[in-house]
Amino acid sequence: MQAGKPILYSYFRSSCSWRVRIALALKGIDYETVSVNLIKDGGQQFSEEFQTLNPMKQVPALKIDGITIGQSLAIIEYLEETRPTPHLLPQDPKKRASVRMISELIAGGIQPLQNLSILKQVGQENQLAWAQKAINTGFKALEQILPSTAGKFCVGDEVSMADLCLVPQVANAERFKVDLTPYPTISRINKTLLSLEAFQISHPCRQPDTPAELRA
Repeated sequence: MQAGKPILYSYFRSSCSWRVRIALALKGIDYETVSVNLIKDGGQQFSEEFQTLNPMKQVPALKIDGITIGQSLAIIEYLEETRPTPHLLPQDPKKRASVRMISELIAGGIQPLQNLSILKQVGQENQLAWAQKAINTGFKALEQILPSTAGKFCVGDEVSMADLCLVPQVANAERFKVDLTPYPTISRINKTLLSLEAFQISHPCRQPDTPAELRA
């Protein structure tokens, strides 16, 4: 690996990793990917080697500027503060608060409830219904919020951290067969974002560790 190049510890299907991949792509940051397979070998995130990088045993983790950062929103905020172009947080404090509110709604209020570690606890037969309920509860709230914040994207007409959270969560919803018909604003914004190059090249179907049968 090239000395000094950031290293992203990632899993192709991880929505948290995808958020960070989008941020890196938007900001034009070249990086190396180290795959951490969350399924293989009982979950490679539980290895001693990875636990030294991230004691929470979760992806993503980003090695950059001599430090290692876990938690996707913390990584994105660090990238924003050290490499602010293009901005992923608006300059206006009210819009910035809206971006953080939507980001936290998804990253704290939806995604963890349908994450692999939780689904393992509820039992195979209950996983689909559990995930659908968690996503629908969050999406109902988000669909009510977005009309007051959205323009072309989640907050106004500039891509923000909120959009980086939205697209991977919609992909999760589709994977868990959630009916998106009741969420026209979410669906519209998601479709627009998926047309952007940064969202395409960071997509789970185009990662170094994407299985051949899921590649596009």
